Amino acid sequence: MRKLIESTFVTLDGAISAPEKWGRPYFDEEYAGYARDLLFASDALLLGRRTYEDFARVWPRMEAVEGEYAVRMNSLPKYVASRTLTETTWNATILDGDVAKEVAGLKEQPGQNILKFGTGELDRTLLEHKLVDEYHFWMYPTIAGSGERLLDGLNTTHLKLIKTTTFASGVIVLAYTHGGTA
Repeated sequence: MRKLIESTFVTLDGAISAPEKWGRPYFDEEYAGYARDLLFASDALLLGRRTYEDFARVWPRMEAVEGEYAVRMNSLPKYVASRTLTETTWNATILDGDVAKEVAGLKEQPGQNILKFGTGELDRTLLEHKLVDEYHFWMYPTIAGSGERLLDGLNTTHLKLIKTTTFASGVIVLAYTHGGTA
């Protein structure tokens, strides 16, 4: 059974929006190595509509800059959860209807991990059905002061810390799974 791994950037005050504004100073070799390991341990991406549209505008032009990471990002099949998207342009399949059932079916297929980028509305469904096997929250030593918040409005959910990775830049990746207690 494949694992679904969520990778999300977050500031100390919980902001997840606009990481291009506050995250860039921390993109270094340690960051790139961790990101590469997550991507290359996966053979598919799961994205919400907004993340898919943002990525589809940027990643196809990144191969000259990002090399093998961008080649891998562009070549992997993508599954997009959307009620409004009618077509894709970036190697993607739209998951419509019962997204929880569709994602559970993807996890049953043989293969490597499924990597999910971005945090938003899709997470409510994934959390409700306990479909995410690991959360990798990249905690940046930054206070954004405003913006969309990580998992805002969700019910209380206890997670279990399974790994902590600290970069010299001050970024800490906190990896969690379900099963924590208060």
